[in-house]
Amino acid sequence: MSSAEALASGKLLLDEPAPGAARLRISNPVKRGALDHEILDELAAVLGRLDARCVLLTGDGPVFSAGYDIGTFEDPGQFAEEAERLVAHPFHSAIEALEAYPYPTIAALNGHAIGGGLELAVTCDIRVAARDVKLGMPPAKLGLVYSHTGLRKFVDVCGVANTNELFYVGRNVDADRALGMGLVNAVVEPEGLEEAAMAMAGEVAANAPLSLAGNKEAIRTPRAHAAALPDEVERHLVELRESCFRTEDFREGVRAFGEKRAPEWKGR
Repeated sequence: MSSAEALASGKLLLDEPAPGAARLRISNPVKRGALDHEILDELAAVLGRLDARCVLLTGDGPVFSAGYDIGTFEDPGQFAEEAERLVAHPFHSAIEALEAYPYPTIAALNGHAIGGGLELAVTCDIRVAARDVKLGMPPAKLGLVYSHTGLRKFVDVCGVANTNELFYVGRNVDADRALGMGLVNAVVEPEGLEEAAMAMAGEVAANAPLSLAGNKEAIRTPRAHAAALPDEVERHLVELRESCFRTEDFREGVRAFGEKRAPEWKGR
């Protein structure tokens, strides 16, 4: 096992836990694995240059990732722009790089995966979770309209009914419920997660590279084409998402989240 290379000011760690397998570890425990610009930009960059036959994505501490680092949205005059800039550029680029990685990817959920952190995990091809983790999507509690591309991933992974539950109710689910929903492939005891995930990554990496890359492309390409939208529909959905960043409700939702209180919705 190689020593870890520190990236993104030490908030992203890269090592090789098994021959042909790369492990990327989100190491931002002070902010509960929150995804900031630096982490997301580095994640996209490193995925673009790796050639490992399997990438294992995991976290440090009690949380895999609590999603976007919304704690940085402090300037009232720049609030909408900052929020939109984070989710529209670096997060999208990181997700795109993870999705485009030519070989299989595995998310090892060592801790809670919330919001953008859960979408990051869902973008991986396989997910293994520790039994004590929680998974959830809180957009409805923040006044946020989620991206249609992100929602489509959840529908692909766990179906329409379960996606409805995740996004309309906004309640976190435990690992066993997530297994039943199809959100994760396997649930293991917390102390066995690292060993189980590394064993799977090693097994994947030992398989025929042409088969791994070819099967990944054959699985993903038909889904992408089946979900293609007419240009005008795509534009409308993008505009719908962007409009939420300028609402009073989104500003109130984020403020209430930070203050740990119930939001007071205005519907505008």
